Amino acid sequence: VLCDGGVVLASESRATMGNFIASSTAKKIYQIDDLVGLTTAGAVGDAQSLVRMVQVEARLYKMQRGEPLTVKAITTMLSNVLSSRRYYPFMVQLIMGGVDRYGPRIYSLDALGGQIEERKVVSTGSGSPIAYGVLESQYKPGLSIKEGTVLAARAIHNAMKRDSASGDKIELVRITDKYEEVDGPEFQEIMNLL
Repeated sequence: VLCDGGVVLASESRATMGNFIASSTAKKIYQIDDLVGLTTAGAVGDAQSLVRMVQVEARLYKMQRGEPLTVKAITTMLSNVLSSRRYYPFMVQLIMGGVDRYGPRIYSLDALGGQIEERKVVSTGSGSPIAYGVLESQYKPGLSIKEGTVLAARAIHNAMKRDSASGDKIELVRITDKYEEVDGPEFQEIMNLL
């Protein structure tokens, strides 16, 4: 969710193999750089491999240049990797979000390297049709980061009700002038609003 002054990334924690729930504690949001995060859907091994690669490249760039890559630059780098593997693709859908000198940005990436800058909301994975219903009906321009956090949680919560491949725990990350995982009493307060 693109908010006024930041980005909210949200996920659930179920990983499936067909009808089998392979894990109920799968991590699907990763910190890529100080103010950049990546959500993953699809093959877990492919996603983890891409996360490790892009984290290293972002760190190397920062060490060499003394400044971080922009969100768009990290996304383009990842898009190029995905595109280069088009005949043996990584089976993933990704969302890159963060804040840089140009402000908050979110991008969606497909398995073949397609890259789209999203202007409001984006969702991936098997629960995304349900999540989109909530996101698009309740999003409004100028959404505060707090409102965006509740909206993202509500979208995931509703997807978990109807999609059998989505479930277990909700994970929320806010990126403003810091990367912050939402947990503790604040997380419980948000869950009570759903």
